[in-house]
Amino acid sequence: MELKDGESIGLEGGKTAKIVSRLGEGGQGIVYAVKIDGKDYALKWYTHTSRLQDKDAFKTNLQENIKKGAPDNKFLWPLYLTEEKEGCFGYVMDLRPKGFSEFSDILNNKVRFPSTDVLVTSALNIVNAFRSLHREGLSYQDLNDGNFFINVNTGDVLICDNDNVTPDGKQNPGNIMGKPGYMAPEIVRDGKRFHPNSLTDNHSLAVILFKLFCRHDPLMGKAYVESVCITEKREWELYGQSPVFIFDPLNDSNRPVPGVHPNPIKLWPRYPKFIREAFEKSFCEGMKNPNARLDDNHWQQLLIRFRGTILKCPHCSAELSLALVPHGNTLKFDCGRSYSYPFALDDGRHKTPLFPGSKLYACLTSKDVDDYTTVTGEVIMNKNNPSLWGIKNLSDATWSFFTNTGELKSIEKGSVIPIATDLEIKFDGITAKVSR
Repeated sequence: MELKDGESIGLEGGKTAKIVSRLGEGGQGIVYAVKIDGKDYALKWYTHTSRLQDKDAFKTNLQENIKKGAPDNKFLWPLYLTEEKEGCFGYVMDLRPKGFSEFSDILNNKVRFPSTDVLVTSALNIVNAFRSLHREGLSYQDLNDGNFFINVNTGDVLICDNDNVTPDGKQNPGNIMGKPGYMAPEIVRDGKRFHPNSLTDNHSLAVILFKLFCRHDPLMGKAYVESVCITEKREWELYGQSPVFIFDPLNDSNRPVPGVHPNPIKLWPRYPKFIREAFEKSFCEGMKNPNARLDDNHWQQLLIRFRGTILKCPHCSAELSLALVPHGNTLKFDCGRSYSYPFALDDGRHKTPLFPGSKLYACLTSKDVDDYTTVTGEVIMNKNNPSLWGIKNLSDATWSFFTNTGELKSIEKGSVIPIATDLEIKFDGITAKVSR
């Protein structure tokens, strides 16, 4: 059954939701805008409950997730379960705020990121959200492009359709298997024998990241184009029985086709080797061995490293990645301006370029911290002498460094460390060295 504007529906716990308007419709049901106690929310209403393998167990799983609460604030998590009407029910979640675009609009180039830095930040937010989910012993089980909303100006991410989240190792009672193109190959091959879990999440996460970076399906190349008709059997072959990554270094049978697949051909070379190798591992070895797939921890480390290589031209918005420029070479931006290779800060884990405007984050300056959003330092330029650069301490911790006379000098919040080759800086439990 469908709900009507102005109609009220009871919620578990005694509250009532009033239907305001229809927001959208999908395979499972309808999403409505509702009001609860004068505040705006969204209600996902299941109109096809017969498609759920075990409706009661599905509701119980939702109730358990509501009790636990969201593992991360990036999830539009279930807040209330509704009463049943004519065998139908639903759950309430927060509304998507303005400023967020659908993932499909990004894939179709309808909206664009203003910079690579924001693109990588959005990828980090996606990865970190699933890292939080998996740490809670849960698996998402149905990652696809319809789950994500992204603010392309900030990189902020929101994840919806969390009704499929289930304790890892258990099959979702709604019998949700996934969406073609995002499902792990073992699920495509034999969904009765294999069920979604955190390892299949890892495959789907790699697909999401590849599509975010390359605007293309990682398995859709020459073999897909040459298929006379994409039947269920052919889809089973391409995505389950014999999947081939379009950039498999040992198998070129499924390369992207010039004139047909411009996005991956143009974008793939723009990413550092360590990012390309991560996708190769995920979509080559990881296709055969689920345990070989990169998990969210590895993706987070690689993306933090990638973000640390991105340089912006001091005079415009042009960007480049230091990882694509041989050490010691002159940097040449697309705008035509050239600069000498900048300083770099090396702590043994990450090598971060130091350039006016570049930022340091808590994960780079504090030991055993993986906070990639809090800015703790920024490289600034001396207004009177542009050749003099320094790192301004924006954290609450006290940093220190040895001067050229051997004196250990403390740097409090708001103070600046002058940048020089071979300078050793002691951050919050981390020591790093400046080099060229």
